[in-house]
Amino acid sequence: MSVRFAYFSMEIALAPSMRTYSGGLGMLSGDTVRGFADLGLSAVGITLLHRKGYFCQYIDETGWQHGEPDSWNIEQYLTEQEKRIQVTIAGRTVHVRAWEYRVKGITGRVVPVYLLDTDLQENSDYDRTLTDHLYGGDLYYRLCQEIVLGIGGVRMLRALGYEEITRFHMNEGHSALLTMELLDEQGQKSERTSFSNEDIAAVRKLCVFTTHTPVPAGHDKFPLDMAIQTLGRQDIRDMCDVFCYKGELNMTYLALNLSDRINGVAKRHGQISQQMFPNYDIDSITNGVHVRTWAAKPFVALFDEYIPDWCEDNFSLRYVLRIPASKIRAAHEEAKRNLITWVNSQMNTSLRTDVFTLGFARRATPYKRADLLMHDLDRLNAIAGEVGEIQVIYGGKAHPHDHQGKEQIKRVIQSNKRFSDRIHLVYLPNYDWELGALITAGVDVWLNTPLPPNEASGTSGMKAAINGVPSLSILDGWWLEGCIENRTGWAIGDRYDQLSSPVSADPTAHDADSLYNKLENVVMPLYYNDPEGFLEVMINAIALNGSFFTAQRMVLQYISRVYFR
Repeated sequence: MSVRFAYFSMEIALAPSMRTYSGGLGMLSGDTVRGFADLGLSAVGITLLHRKGYFCQYIDETGWQHGEPDSWNIEQYLTEQEKRIQVTIAGRTVHVRAWEYRVKGITGRVVPVYLLDTDLQENSDYDRTLTDHLYGGDLYYRLCQEIVLGIGGVRMLRALGYEEITRFHMNEGHSALLTMELLDEQGQKSERTSFSNEDIAAVRKLCVFTTHTPVPAGHDKFPLDMAIQTLGRQDIRDMCDVFCYKGELNMTYLALNLSDRINGVAKRHGQISQQMFPNYDIDSITNGVHVRTWAAKPFVALFDEYIPDWCEDNFSLRYVLRIPASKIRAAHEEAKRNLITWVNSQMNTSLRTDVFTLGFARRATPYKRADLLMHDLDRLNAIAGEVGEIQVIYGGKAHPHDHQGKEQIKRVIQSNKRFSDRIHLVYLPNYDWELGALITAGVDVWLNTPLPPNEASGTSGMKAAINGVPSLSILDGWWLEGCIENRTGWAIGDRYDQLSSPVSADPTAHDADSLYNKLENVVMPLYYNDPEGFLEVMINAIALNGSFFTAQRMVLQYISRVYFR
């Protein structure tokens, strides 16, 4: 089959009830594939099946997170393919099958996504579990998964008849072993038993790499002895300048070394990545979200009425400026009412639609600082007493092994004990696709508080903008590009001039003070005292940010700056 682009990602969010994603990376991958389909690209996606999902989160009465498997009905969504391939893991033959999901674009064009699965009778009990858990298990389990994804993914594409692929896109380093399979293919074509410089150059022309995080934990690496034994390849040691970094098999460096084009996911992140990897030429393409997926029903109806071609041409959302402001207000009020009604019914709370409501829903990990709002509870209580009531809706999972992330969730929840009766906080468990759509559309302001320069991009604020929800955010990631003060939202803290570190010796106290000042003196007075002025910011959020930070624009930039260069 003639397909030009193969998109590899450890997680791809394809449908809300398919538990093939954990958070931002998976949602971005899914929006990218939906963007491919909308634009009619000749593309195919590769990921793992994740039979038992990431995990289902529940929170006990103390605020501590617990989790259990999050299985889903595979046959309801996917079609099993007849072809089988094999990979070798620590000397064992592991059999792999594929399930197909068809992503249909707005014009009817389809992008197939193949989900790899090792749960076959021919495999050992252990190997049958390799495609069960997203980001589960130990280091060895992760390496086995990445063999299946990278090496197995290329072999499955060939088995399915995809021979004419001109670009292999590695979305983060998890799939970087695909380069090893491509090197083997090149060697076989030339009847060589070892890699040559010509093979490396040929593979490099085929591969592109998107890096997603400045955080070290986001870059997978494996002890060299483990890698050699698991892959069964001594040539890794012989070619450590390509495969390794500091004596380890490093997936990020493997992808960097064997990619023709490399990009970060926001302009600032491109700069950060260039600083992290100075020997490589790193571009940036800022992430975007799939507008049709994330626009709430009230806004879909409104856009359909006033901007008929908004799905085909996301840039036309700038014409929201022509829609009567009262219509925008009514759409937001409906989205907010839907959120508040759902939260009250599920959490036995009594939130109100006439109260200023902040939303914060991110993966719970220390650098995202979900608890920044609680840095000085006395001051926050004073703001609520003097300016107006505050409601805060939280969501987000901590990785099962991230103890600090779990502690962060607990701190947020337990802060309720010290709030006055004018602040109401609810932490929604099991944050997922559907809950994310409900929150990003229904709150009044989207809050984001990462510690710079760790936010690669962030996309939740982009989803909020489509629905007229402005952001109050740290100037990092995409918000450096999206923030027009008092027009599309508001900045917390300063613009950091140094790429490597914040300007303050105590950035948390500095940023918390800025957050309180902005709430007390700008955002909340505008909401409560000047609703027309606040509505103008909402409209600008759609016209300026909702129309630009889209998967459509992002994919068009990949086409012009990465795939065809």
